[in-house]
Amino acid sequence: QVQLVESGGGLVQPGGSLRLSCTASGRTFSSAAMGWFRQAPGKERDFVAAISWSGGNTYYADSVKGRFIISRDNAKNTVYLQMNSLKPEDTAVYYCAAGWITNGRVMGVTTNYNYWGQGTQVTVSS
Repeated sequence: QVQLVESGGGLVQPGGSLRLSCTASGRTFSSAAMGWFRQAPGKERDFVAAISWSGGNTYYADSVKGRFIISRDNAKNTVYLQMNSLKPEDTAVYYCAAGWITNGRVMGVTTNYNYWGQGTQVTVSS
């Protein structure tokens, strides 16, 4: 069993930055791929970024490429999402997820993830 707890959300002005954290419990965190997804009101949950178990491979949605950076610290059981140059359209609830995924081509598929956090709200507004 893995429990995930996100933190770091909040209100930020356009162009600003936030860093989200997701801390996991459970001994198998270091072997799991980790992903960040987001869901805006009335919309489906969309892929944002993912990172392989070792941290050696990262994957991004086109909409955030060049602005967001995903990283992980397996010693701290934590995955991060550094969000820069934020835009109003980045406003959503952000979720982290854990899955034992080895194929990079399916990192963006929600059904490949086994555990999800409760979400943290990110609002980008002036």
